[in-house]
Amino acid sequence: MQTTESVTMGHPDKICDQISDAILDEYLRRDPDARVAVETFGGHGALIIGGEVTSKESFDVGNLAMSVYRDIGYRDSLEPFVNIESQAPEIAGAVDTGGAGDQGIMYGYATLETPEFMPPAVVKARGLTQRLTDLRLNHPDFYWLGPDGKAQVTVDKGRVSKVVVSTQHSDEIKLDELREKIIKHVIAPVIGSIEDIEMIINPAGTFTQAGFSADAGLTGRKIMVDTYGGLIPHGGGAFSGKDPSKVDRSAAYMARFAAKNIVAAGFAKNCLVSVAYAIGKSKPVMLQARDGKGRDLSTLVRERFDFRPKAIIERLNLKRPIYRDTAAHGHFGREGLAWEEITNI
Repeated sequence: MQTTESVTMGHPDKICDQISDAILDEYLRRDPDARVAVETFGGHGALIIGGEVTSKESFDVGNLAMSVYRDIGYRDSLEPFVNIESQAPEIAGAVDTGGAGDQGIMYGYATLETPEFMPPAVVKARGLTQRLTDLRLNHPDFYWLGPDGKAQVTVDKGRVSKVVVSTQHSDEIKLDELREKIIKHVIAPVIGSIEDIEMIINPAGTFTQAGFSADAGLTGRKIMVDTYGGLIPHGGGAFSGKDPSKVDRSAAYMARFAAKNIVAAGFAKNCLVSVAYAIGKSKPVMLQARDGKGRDLSTLVRERFDFRPKAIIERLNLKRPIYRDTAAHGHFGREGLAWEEITNI
């Protein structure tokens, strides 16, 4: 049995991820060698952006953050406060020589269970939140949908058995009507047959106050939503707001790239890649891979994939402003991302 969740782009934590990655993108657009580690906190009228940036370029960070907030769909007022300093020289020196920007453990996973090479429950939960967002942004009949929302899916013995959806909405729709529309226009198109599926929709009742007006958000607080739904291990390092010299992000992308290509090439039906680093060192202190039966695939990974930080950046072309789009609806199992490409290995 698998149970995983996903959240929409208007969830408070995801707002913060998108702001942090939009800031990263703007620095990389102006200066591909920029070093960026930016965190965002928002809630109840406040918006705080802090961290470390080393770049030859600058711009109005607060103004960009507010633009992202408006793009997501919110219209309430926030008071941005920005406190960004330069990267510590000891860390910068270690990274300049090609070493990892920090110690840590990263994981990548792939499975043949779905066309996306992702666990089925992850694909379905993400599909529900993407459907909520699509209806809100592109279909006028769903004007009553708000930006904030989340979904949860349980897959038991290969079929969906339970679905939970909570969505922000306007006062103009009653709960009974909302539930009917969510079943017909969100759950059924994503799940397929809904016979014998337990469906729980807005279990707390009305959900009209949301986003930063109802809750606080913070960058990096949805790391399971970003990756594999808690179904495989996570080293704990968040992605958003970090340039690719931070192996929290780049090595996790490379681990996914390796795992997916191993599975796509027919070496295994599923694969978990694990990698660990010491700060300032380019060679991983640990790199291994196994399939679901425990078969060791480590030699294959070591021979065919270079996990040194600079090599990862070069192979996946990571010094580009590509990150804002990853900050909602997951970093893996999506088209158009370099670490999702299937190549000859």
